[in-house]
Amino acid sequence: MPGTTLPSSGVPGSTGARGRRTARRAARRRAHRRRRGYVLFALATACTLGVAALNAGGRGGDGPQAGAAATKGQEPTPSPRRTEGRSTPTQEESGSPETGNVSPKPSGTPKVLQHGNGQFETAQASGKVYGKGTRVRRYMVKVEQGTGIAADEAAREIERILADERGWTADGRDAFQLVSRQPYDFLIDIVSPDTTDRICAEGGLDTHGEVNCDVGPKVVVNLKRWLTGSPEFTGPVSEYRALIINHEVGHRIGHGHETCPGPGRPAPAMMQQIYGLKGCKPNAWPYDSEGHYLGGPQVP
Repeated sequence: MPGTTLPSSGVPGSTGARGRRTARRAARRRAHRRRRGYVLFALATACTLGVAALNAGGRGGDGPQAGAAATKGQEPTPSPRRTEGRSTPTQEESGSPETGNVSPKPSGTPKVLQHGNGQFETAQASGKVYGKGTRVRRYMVKVEQGTGIAADEAAREIERILADERGWTADGRDAFQLVSRQPYDFLIDIVSPDTTDRICAEGGLDTHGEVNCDVGPKVVVNLKRWLTGSPEFTGPVSEYRALIINHEVGHRIGHGHETCPGPGRPAPAMMQQIYGLKGCKPNAWPYDSEGHYLGGPQVP
């Protein structure tokens, strides 16, 4: 029609519609960028919180320790606060926490008293000095009442462990003597899981009702470990009891934690075997029958 000018597209009003569509697309892109920014921020925040939680949780399977984790050198200085490991059910226990081969168990699971009365029976058994070392360690054994453990029998079993030629007497420095009265250098108490937690907590240790500890004047043996052993340790429970005593008394005389020296080799007695063997074979003794130390790298 003469006098009428059409838009370049040939369709009246198309320029305005196209502008509105362009504006809507730009708005959608801005909204998308904002949503993506929110997601990235949330992911970054979650990662940060996860790292903080790991740091706050400590060393996990390494177990609770107060003070130095290990003492190095040929003449270690005893550190009174050590545990075989915290179980995060470990976890000794150890905690705790555990995967791997299950050790053979006697028919019927032993009944474990969870909460004892805190009263103790002192073993009346006593014995001679075992070992040629000049540092004679006198120890007394006590058992919490109601655990079903005869104090004298437990004391004799512990005496056999500490007298064994594969035990700590092989270091040539330490000797051990079971006594039934003072003076003594340390106590070995076999107690219920709840009592274990209470005593170990006095030294700042968290045993979770699963593991043992060495605190103050006491080696504290968790009844659960004494009766049932550990899923990581194949073999009879009596052999695992040897590991308990050798590990905790090892702390008592100044040894820190060690780790597996290599696949297929015996796990050190000072290794927290309840948390896994890392390719090593289960082993309860610090020395072999020829007097060679079965150690591994120190755990910092």
